[in-house]
Amino acid sequence: MRKLFGTDGIRGVANIYPMTTEIAMQVGRAIAFIVKNRNGRHRIVIGKDTRQSGYMIENALAAGICSMGVDVLLVGPLPTPGIALITTSMRADAGVVISASHNPFQDNGVKIFSSDGFKLPDKVEAEIEDLIFSQKMAALRPVAEEVGRAKRIDDAKGRYIVFLKNIFPKKQSLDGMHIVLDCANGATYGVAPLVLEELGAKVTTLGVNPDGKNINHKCGALHPELMAEKVKETGADIGLALDGDGDRLIVCDEKGKVVDGDHIMALCAKDLMKKRKLRKKTLVTTVMSNMGLDIAMQQMGGKMVRTNVGDRYVVEEMRRKGYSFGGEQSGHLIFLDHITTGDGNLAALRLLSIMQKRQKPVSELARVMESYPQVLKNVRTTGPVDLELLPDFKKTVSKMEKKLGKRGRILVRASGTEPVIRVMVEGENQITITRMADELGDMIAGG
Repeated sequence: MRKLFGTDGIRGVANIYPMTTEIAMQVGRAIAFIVKNRNGRHRIVIGKDTRQSGYMIENALAAGICSMGVDVLLVGPLPTPGIALITTSMRADAGVVISASHNPFQDNGVKIFSSDGFKLPDKVEAEIEDLIFSQKMAALRPVAEEVGRAKRIDDAKGRYIVFLKNIFPKKQSLDGMHIVLDCANGATYGVAPLVLEELGAKVTTLGVNPDGKNINHKCGALHPELMAEKVKETGADIGLALDGDGDRLIVCDEKGKVVDGDHIMALCAKDLMKKRKLRKKTLVTTVMSNMGLDIAMQQMGGKMVRTNVGDRYVVEEMRRKGYSFGGEQSGHLIFLDHITTGDGNLAALRLLSIMQKRQKPVSELARVMESYPQVLKNVRTTGPVDLELLPDFKKTVSKMEKKLGKRGRILVRASGTEPVIRVMVEGENQITITRMADELGDMIAGG
């Protein structure tokens, strides 16, 4: 059983176990202990999003790392992919992101990158937990000049902006394009508007005034309706909504219709196929992606591989099999030829480049895929729920699956980031699948 780590690092309400300063300091010590496998000074990058609690977690992590004789490079608020980039470009031994991603401001979390910019595998996370709870580090305390130091890296934001602009084709520009951009009052507020403006776009911004408490609040990728309304109001060409730590992208077309990660993956995969840059003609996504994406990939002459939910599992499968592109319906898009993790800003630039090259609006490009009706129901729980013990639950799911046949599916899983059981039902008839999802949700809530 894991004690601290979930599907995407450690996450919880800030200042309540496990997201306490005491645990953060021990996590810092454990990371430092693991990276000290060679001679010379060692360095770990720490970045964060805009949550008020980020200050205390940042200081606790830095203290723990320095107490083990490893130096800290503080980059301040920066998107998760930017921290992965800085970790590799500065040849640091590890990178730490302080963020709870799409969660509300009172939550916080810790995600860790290794020196190559990839998230830690389960095995290393288990090693960190063992170091913390076994007290193996208790006697290891460097003194005098062996204690670590911390310093700020003032140009981290500029380095990431240059990286993003270099992704966009030099023969193209965004001149004449009007973009509504929602930064979710999160880590992208100081990056994304500058990138788009420097490439020539007219940008109407939303969610660019973080106050430590408004991250993800009725804005960003979780609440794209705000962006969609602004697109309709201003007559913009497209709307882009990022999440709190900048690794997700949700889009709306020029009519204000929301376009999810599945459709963005479909049209990006088609573009990569035409360029012969989609390795093995394969798109990697998760069990949550719509069946319509499978069909779209088959029609392009490609195929789709599914993994467990979580962008880290998508990346692991891509690396294991040598694939180049993947993502999640939620808006994580991973272009492994460019960066090691999901990047909402990079995904937006790839999409904008396709629009410019083909001179077509998103509403037309998104027709590359037709979605099956899909219902997602989140059932909040007060503790662990064993679905196997729920009376008649398994029997009910089996009966529903038989009714849906090959033209639908049911997925029930526990969230790895919050106390929620997710019920997803997909099929041809909206009324039928909604009724099924409601019935399963009620059984879980009542169990």
